[in-house]
Parts: sequence; structure tokens; C-alpha cells
Amino acid sequence: MEKTPLRRSRAVAARARPAPLEMSPREFRSAGHRLVEDIAKFLDSIAKRPVTRSGTARDIRARLGGGRFPKRGKPAGALLREAAELLFDHSLLNGHPRFWGYITSSAAPLGALADLLASAVNPNVGAWILSPMASEIEAQAVGWIGEMIGYPAGAGGLLVSGGNMANFIGFLAARKAQAGGENPRGGAGGRLRAYCSTETHTWIQKAADLFGLGADAIRYAPVNADFQVKPQELDSLIEEDMRRGDRPFLVIGTAGTVSTGAVDPLRELAEIARRRGLWFHVDGAYGGFAACLRDAPADLAGIAAADSVAVDPHKWLYAPLEAGCVLVRDRRALKDAFSFHPPYYQFGTEQEDFVNYFEWGLQNSRGFRALKVWLGLRQAGLEGYRRMIARDVRLASEMFRALDAHPEIEARTVALSIVTFRYVPPEMRGRGAEAREYLNRLNAQLLDRLQRGGEAFVSNAILQEDFVLRACIVNFRTQLEDVRALPEIVVRLGRRLDSQLRPREALAD
Repeated sequence: MEKTPLRRSRAVAARARPAPLEMSPREFRSAGHRLVEDIAKFLDSIAKRPVTRSGTARDIRARLGGGRFPKRGKPAGALLREAAELLFDHSLLNGHPRFWGYITSSAAPLGALADLLASAVNPNVGAWILSPMASEIEAQAVGWIGEMIGYPAGAGGLLVSGGNMANFIGFLAARKAQAGGENPRGGAGGRLRAYCSTETHTWIQKAADLFGLGADAIRYAPVNADFQVKPQELDSLIEEDMRRGDRPFLVIGTAGTVSTGAVDPLRELAEIARRRGLWFHVDGAYGGFAACLRDAPADLAGIAAADSVAVDPHKWLYAPLEAGCVLVRDRRALKDAFSFHPPYYQFGTEQEDFVNYFEWGLQNSRGFRALKVWLGLRQAGLEGYRRMIARDVRLASEMFRALDAHPEIEARTVALSIVTFRYVPPEMRGRGAEAREYLNRLNAQLLDRLQRGGEAFVSNAILQEDFVLRACIVNFRTQLEDVRALPEIVVRLGRRLDSQLRPREALAD
């Protein structure tokens, strides 16, 4: 049948008109070169910029211009230039040398280029057939991470979004291995129980609640003066629950607590778990990579005895977000927990010479987050990471000494690369609990001014009911002059705030 003019014109248009999201090689090259140049200038200027610029959510939204979803698009190059300017000028810059707030590292520039390459190829690293090279790169990266921290060769593992997800994988593998399909809230086998310290990250509450145990299934053991769990107290909780008919299944140790960087006595916890027949998991999301240091804390060596370990390359491997990693001693435990075989999956799951990562974790579709980690491992090598991590630890010690030397600062703790401290006006020294309420209020408001001021960015911790400021150095751009500048910044802002908060007569007391 002969086509009508209308049909012919539609057929020609369908062949000739590119999709709105397509870019010609020339357009892509032009926009990409411009963007790389802009990013290079940004990275070169990052130390001269404020860590952040103060502004309300309304201010930031106003920069976007509001309005409705546009009916027609704009050229890609112009959009990239606009987006770069918005992000460079209105972001908290965790790559700034004075960003010490949360355990998010300065990101390796190579990682940014790796993410561009990964997105361009866009493999789905859920099944090997969908991502043959990407899957093998992930397997190699995970193996090197295990080698770096002294974990046994041949373990299973995969890259995930971050520490919460890595810990979730370990938790679920433990539950399956220890309890199979039993009701986690009780029944003939008793209620499942997990054991950790009072300093454990809140991921354990999320996991227990979301995965059926309930947050009250967690048993918290107290910590010592160095904020490490007391192993015998934890073991006593296990004994008590077993006598009551509950079902202990999981012991958790932390390699670098969020508040102070404390490392639990992992060897002793591993021995308790082994003797009791329980799964031993280590949350090393922050501090686990310090196990690679030649002078690593002795307690970190116990990480090799864990049944599962969570670590975060986007922390102390300096990878761009997102990049977490979980390692499991017996790789079969991952398949037991996560492998399902609906009839519409035809991914060669019966073969043993490769990994389909959808069988080892919660995700089916998975991005290629391994590339930036793998390239970083190859760029720096083990010795390069040892130097950078050791340097962060030394800088934290220098920061502690500089803070401790100032008469208006009370330096509290230093462990790994975390320092805690607070501003204390001279006349408030030695007042103890009497001054606690005021000092807590003063330092909470001081934190707000520090975070909004842009000179340095820290966070907080609560130590024995005291609100303290907290700095964590996982930053290859931080220099000695940066850490030595912090006391003056804290005291200048602290004095000004103290004079506003306390009445004049109180200042004379």
C-alpha cells in the first residue's frame, strides 16, 4: 500500500529527529571539556572558599528560580554551566581542608572521572551477563579491600551505598545463618537477641526494627572510660538471656565509634562469640581501614576474626559518595540470605565461576560504584593509603595538642582521627556539674555558629552528659596550619557568644 503524504512525513521525522536527550559527539565533547575545566578551577580554589555559605532553605530554593516543570528543554552545555555554578557556590564543601564535621572524606579527583566513565558505559552490576568487566572489577576491588584490612582471602563481599547498608547486609546474613526462617520475635526457639555497646551507631536500631526483631531486641553493654565496650558485661547479658530462654545470635564490635573513634576489644568479643556459637560482626565503617597501618591499635587486629565486616571506601579510602563495602567470611552465607530464583531470571545462577551480585545483597539493579574505588586503590596503592591515613591520625593528635594548650578550651578525647573538645570560659573552669547546663547550651550554639560561619566545619558528640564539639579528619587536603588555626576560631566565636548569653553581673562572679 502506498504511503500517504502524512505517513511519509511522520516516517521521515522519526528517522531524522534525535531524541531530546541525545548529544552529538561534538556537543558532548564541547560540554565535557568546558565542565572538566570548570571543575579543575573549582578544585584549585577550594581552599580559598568558605567551607560553606550560610543561607536558609528559602534562599537556596530561590536560586533555583522556582516555576513549573518546563515544557521545553534547554541546551545541555548551558544547563551544565548553570548547575556547576549553583553547586560550587551553594554547597557544603567536604573536600575543603577545614571540613572535619562528619566522616565524609575529601574525594579523590580520579573518582569524579571514574563516575563519568561508569555512567557513560552504564553497566547494571546486578548480574554478570549484564556487566562482565564491571563485575570482575568489583570482585577485585572487594578482594583488595579485604587484603588491606587483614581479612581472610576468599571471603565474599560487595559494594553498597554506605555504612548503614553494609551493616544491614552483615545483620541479615547473621540472622539467616543463625536462625534460618524462625520467627525473630520469638516462638519455640526463643526471641532473637543482638549485643553491642552503648556507643554503637544507630544502624543497629534501624536493622532490628526494619528486619523484624524490634529495637527492644538489642542488648546494650556499658563502656569503659575510653568508650570501649566491656566484654565481660556483654557476656553476662548473653548468659542472662540464654537462661531466660531467648536466642542470642549476634555480637557487634565497633572499629571506630562515631563519637570518639574508640575501637572495641575485638579479639575478646570474637572469643565470646566463638565460645557462645554466635555470629561476630564488626562495624568498621569509619576505622576499619586503619587496620592497614603498621602501628594500628592492637584491638583492630581482631577484625580478621569477624564473620562479617562493614567498611566505607567513601570514608578512609577517599572515594566519592556513595561507596560502602561489606565482607563476609563464608560467601555462602550471602547466597543463603539473598538468593532467589524467579522464572524470569535467566542469569546463569548455577555457574560457580562468577558472581551475580543480586544474589549477594539487597539490590537487583546496581550501579558501577566499584570503578572509582578500584581506580583509587590502583592510583595510591597500599603504601599510599598507609601514608594518608597515618597522616590524618597525626594531624588529629596535633589538633588535640593545639586545643589542649589553650586555657579556654577543654580537650576531651583523641582516638584514631577524631578529636572532641569544648569551649569553657576561664571563670567557668572547675565548676563541674554546676556549670554543665550553661556550657552545654553555650557549646551547642557555638556549634551552630561554627557550621554557619564557613571558617571550619565540625560536629558534636555527647560525652557523659556533656555537649562537646567533635572534629574528624579523613581529609587528604588538611594541612598542619589548618588544624592549628582551629583553637583561635573556636575561642574568638566562643568569647563573643558567651558575652551575649551571660548577663554582665554573671561575668563578674
